[in-house]
Amino acid sequence: MKESDKYHKWIEWSEEDQVYIGKCPDLITGIHGENPVTLYRELCDVVEDVLVHIEAQGHPMPLPQIRPMQKVA
Repeated sequence: MKESDKYHKWIEWSEEDQVYIGKCPDLITGIHGENPVTLYRELCDVVEDVLVHIEAQGHPMPLPQIRPMQKVA
């Protein structure tokens, strides 16, 4: 399992913005795009990049807090 697989990621539609929003709250606030499938791939890439940066800085990896069945605000 890759380190990034430990972090919950999802895509949701934003009526307000009229775009899909990709989220991984343990690591980033979000990214947006027009195509949910493409956006999910981009989100996974961004999460990987964030983790590489954290590791390169010598910081400990954040503990995953978000769980799929947990209510997310």
